[in-house]
Amino acid sequence: MKRFAGICVLAVTASSVTGCGWLMGKDGYFRDRGGDYLEARPTPVMQLPAGTQAKHLDPLLPIPHRITAAAPTDDYKVPRPQALPASAFSGDFSVQKSGSLSWVVAQRIPAQVWPVAQQFFEENGFKIAEERAHLGEFTTQWQAPSEFNAGLVRQLWGSAPNDLQTRFRVRIEPGVQRNSSEIFIDQAQRNTSSQVAAPWSENSTTNSTAAVLLEELNVYLAQSNEKGDSVSLLASKTYDTPKRVTLIDGGNNTKVLRLDASFDRAWSSVGRALSAADIRVDDLNRSAGVYYIDLAEGAKKEEPGFFKRLFSSKKKAAETVSKERYIVRLTAINQQVFVSVERDLETLAPADVSLRVLEQLRSNLD
Repeated sequence: MKRFAGICVLAVTASSVTGCGWLMGKDGYFRDRGGDYLEARPTPVMQLPAGTQAKHLDPLLPIPHRITAAAPTDDYKVPRPQALPASAFSGDFSVQKSGSLSWVVAQRIPAQVWPVAQQFFEENGFKIAEERAHLGEFTTQWQAPSEFNAGLVRQLWGSAPNDLQTRFRVRIEPGVQRNSSEIFIDQAQRNTSSQVAAPWSENSTTNSTAAVLLEELNVYLAQSNEKGDSVSLLASKTYDTPKRVTLIDGGNNTKVLRLDASFDRAWSSVGRALSAADIRVDDLNRSAGVYYIDLAEGAKKEEPGFFKRLFSSKKKAAETVSKERYIVRLTAINQQVFVSVERDLETLAPADVSLRVLEQLRSNLD
């Protein structure tokens, strides 16, 4: 222990006299080794005896030729990486890939993407066979590639096959981010002689034809947005409107609305119906399926200015709390959504209030 302490004292004394060059300098023990790779050179490949069976191994860390030919200098500085273009992440439309799955992400709500996607297919010669707007899905008819736009055929197949029929299924789903959409395309094809159709591609994969079609759709969406086409900004009212809206008896002398739609479409359409009915929404919780509404104020109530809010007393705010606040709750059961009105989380709204709100919603959903 005493010997170790003596070595430390000697090291400190030496460093105080001669500086830290021997310890931290270019040739010091703790020197910077960050540029050692610049002097690295490849070693000859190991030679094995003749007749030996060996599997070829690629080098784990190959040295680029540009680095081996470079002459390092003491004042060399690593250049800063070039900035990515601003459009790389700020675009409203982009193609995303994960493994063998591709899809388009649009910074638009599904109801705005729906009519533009249909327009893209119709302009390129596809005929829509089935629409299920409440599920965000449409399917094209069985067609020969020769029926499609010639330019698009060259993009998809190079030349139109004579003995092939194909159809596509387009799914437009709400995106992970709010007010965004995700577009998926599946393909099925069959031989004209056998008429035996191949199944749809799996949900986790996108075949090469559908992947190219996604790229073309992405370009079309971006161009439509740049041109300011009205259809690209106009929500299709039929997209998320439920197939049927029925006012039924919910028990306890109350009524509920039954919507034949998925929860995603029902949530979107009820929110739009509340706005159309001029019912103010103070807050919402999508995961819980509730809208907090205020029947005493219209949907377009003006908010107080910054300084007015800053100098308003809490007591005055407490005195002006509305007594007409209610909860509109959406409950999904077996591909149907039931809409009810509650006074709070544990109490139903009065029957007359519930009926009045639900009638307003139904008139704006039909």
